[in-house]
Amino acid sequence: MTAAPSALQRPLLRLLGWISDLRLAIGLLLLIALASGVGTAIPQKESATFYHQRYDPSPWLGLLRGDGVLALQLDHVYSSGWFLALLAWLGVALLLCSWRRQWPALQASLRWIDYRSPRQLSKLSVAETLLSPSPELLLLQLEQELQRGGWQVRSQPGRLAARRGVAGRVGPLLVHAGLVVLMVGAAWGALGGQRLERFLAPGRELELLDSRGATQVTVALDAFAIQRDPAGRPEQFTSQLRLIPPVGTASAEAAASGQKAEISVNHPLRYHGMTLYQADWALAAVDVQLGRSPVLQLPLQSFPQLGEQIWGLVLPTRPDGSEPVFLSLSSEQGPVEIYGPDGQALARLTPGGEAVEVRGLPIRVAGVLPASGILLKRDPGVPLVYTGFAIALLGGGLSLMATRQLWAISEASEGEASEGEAAQGRLHVAGLCNRNLTAFAQELPALLQRIQQG
Repeated sequence: MTAAPSALQRPLLRLLGWISDLRLAIGLLLLIALASGVGTAIPQKESATFYHQRYDPSPWLGLLRGDGVLALQLDHVYSSGWFLALLAWLGVALLLCSWRRQWPALQASLRWIDYRSPRQLSKLSVAETLLSPSPELLLLQLEQELQRGGWQVRSQPGRLAARRGVAGRVGPLLVHAGLVVLMVGAAWGALGGQRLERFLAPGRELELLDSRGATQVTVALDAFAIQRDPAGRPEQFTSQLRLIPPVGTASAEAAASGQKAEISVNHPLRYHGMTLYQADWALAAVDVQLGRSPVLQLPLQSFPQLGEQIWGLVLPTRPDGSEPVFLSLSSEQGPVEIYGPDGQALARLTPGGEAVEVRGLPIRVAGVLPASGILLKRDPGVPLVYTGFAIALLGGGLSLMATRQLWAISEASEGEASEGEAAQGRLHVAGLCNRNLTAFAQELPALLQRIQQG
């Protein structure tokens, strides 16, 4: 007999029972799903100014302004302390549930149960009795039929036990283990991952450093193209890249030329545990000729206060910097609008077209240089996340497998048979099934009918 828990052990056992409660685990899953939805709705890992500009005039859900979003760590949900605490809590709940419930259930299913009397079989969910002058022969035929059907059979004189689908008992354990591995991978990626978004103009390079400050790879943009529909709306962005390894890790020829690659929207590049996405586009610079001057490449700035995807620059029209005009454009194809200080439209230029005189100064736009918005992500937890998904899916598939158990006992006839009739013995057969008991109840009579006919 096991000793009763002491006064100190009882509160601990109640706490463990509460933590491992299935209802608690389901509640935690719902909270994590809700938090993930919030992380999808609110842009993540932007600057504090971004959240103030976006949510101070119009609070999120009418409740949270920029300060509230930042205070609740909703700007980085997946790496916030409360979200990681939820993941840890769910992981502990699943481990305790597996230890207290699923593991004992698996151990119990692996033990052979030996029923010795027909009365024990009559109490099971599905039970049948066959009359036969040779119940021992029927028992032997039943054993052979079960073995042909893939059952594990353990026979003893006058009785047998069989089972099939024991692997289904492993399913819940694998589901729990897969979820724990998945959550560890998600937490590792949130804490140890890297995310960097930069706009890169053709002909320029971006050097990526590791945590120690050493160069991991240099990303060079050779060309960037924007495909547009007939209405001028962007449909696809494509970047031609060169990935140049750090000096000393490759041959001089490989270091000079680099590995050429192409990325576009929905077609990222994976390189040494890092993923490069084509995320956005922008306008980097405009090539302008003022009068008889050489072509000048002037950087463009974004002006969100004027509208979405508006770039421009302020350009003086006199040598002393006076009488400035504002050049504005929304596409690398133009047109380039020129406005005076009072907001009056002065001219419209076409990239590559003829010069137009603005306040006595001929201005020509030779071209517009677009920039590729490249998003770089490194998530060390991705292999664990995929492994966790695979384990959970495998466990879910095994959980659908029904575990069936069957017992049979042969009982010889008692007393003497009447003249002209053989003595009738009995074969008692009964079974259990943890899933789809109705189908099992229909299969058992068919199985017994086959051995009678055989």
